[in-house]
Amino acid sequence: MVTKKNWWQMLGPGLVTGASDNDPSGISTYSQAGAHFGFGLLWTMLFSYPLMSSIQDISARIGRVTGHGIAGNLRRYYPQWVTYGITGLMVIANTLNLGADIGAMGAALKLLIGGSALLYASVFAITSLVLEITVPYHKYSSILKWLTLTLFTYVATILVVHVPWGEAFKATVIPSFSFKSDYLTTLVAILGTTISPYLFFWQASQEVEEIEKTPEEKPLKQAPEQAQVQLERLKIDTYTGMGFSNAIAFFIILTAAVTLHTQGKTDIQTASDAAEALRPVAGNLAFFLFSAGIVGTGLLAVPVLAGSAAYGVGEAMKWRTGLERKPSEAKGFYTILAISTLIGLAMNFTPIDPIKALFWSAVINGVVAPPVMLVMMLMSTNAKIMGKFTISKRLRFGGWLATAVMFVAATGLFFTWKS
Repeated sequence: MVTKKNWWQMLGPGLVTGASDNDPSGISTYSQAGAHFGFGLLWTMLFSYPLMSSIQDISARIGRVTGHGIAGNLRRYYPQWVTYGITGLMVIANTLNLGADIGAMGAALKLLIGGSALLYASVFAITSLVLEITVPYHKYSSILKWLTLTLFTYVATILVVHVPWGEAFKATVIPSFSFKSDYLTTLVAILGTTISPYLFFWQASQEVEEIEKTPEEKPLKQAPEQAQVQLERLKIDTYTGMGFSNAIAFFIILTAAVTLHTQGKTDIQTASDAAEALRPVAGNLAFFLFSAGIVGTGLLAVPVLAGSAAYGVGEAMKWRTGLERKPSEAKGFYTILAISTLIGLAMNFTPIDPIKALFWSAVINGVVAPPVMLVMMLMSTNAKIMGKFTISKRLRFGGWLATAVMFVAATGLFFTWKS
């Protein structure tokens, strides 16, 4: 029998997925938005919340209902070229993202204590990899869950700077829009950051992990009597996680707007640039909190990025997958996890420009997200795949709207890139 859980116990895959969305790469995007446009893009956090919540709810349901992740269902019900194409592009984007995030963590720690950014990046990458390999999922998931609390540093940061809340609230609820190239590029980057393919793969696979770690829990197609409890938990977890994600992103944009933008410091390229620029404008405390947040979010995001790549490839290749398994039981899965992390680390020792790496990961994510979302919508409305748990009309509306928005964003990305 599956027992009901309290609020904190209900939080897990959705909370971790939402929090990992605010990785150092995301912090860079949000900092750029606030520094360059002030309050002008705060409205995107309110706009994107129901979209990302709907599509993440759908991805989680696919995992919980079928007992398989996104790639696992792609392999079972769609042509090989679709499975390998989508999974391959996701892995490429994840690896570029990993490299940028690992480098940003090293740079942030160097800002805080001095020393070698490359050394710190190496330590972060290897430590994350060792933990993923040696700590079983039921313990590691708890570590990731508690790491989400590091994002509160961005709430603390906003408390040490002056904010004209009336003006900020107005900009949040009344969108301002521009058709200028730099505005559209940043808008597309924000949407691509908040709604990314690796988040779909990760959350669906974590629901599968949750099933496998608890003997009495089964995929809902096999145990429909568990549906009421599990779908309630899943919904609370997902909407809380996405709300937390967008609230933190809102505070990052707001911090950059009231400090950097007002001082004319608009040329922010990375999260570390934003942290360094904060010190003379907002003081040492704001600088410390912002920098520490980069490290904390990186520790959360790196295993999610590497893990989602490993789940995707493993499921597509019909390998045993799962962080609960020992390395000897899932050699291919852990090999992909290690390769992704180490290639990401190695990027920081090459002449590759991390800013260009971020750009290309955003381009690939922007291209991959719409077709993945399209396939997810087809999966979630297909009774052959979902049984009697095909998604509701409300979720269909939210999911299709999110998919349409991302198709428009991908088209916009093409045109703004060319301009």
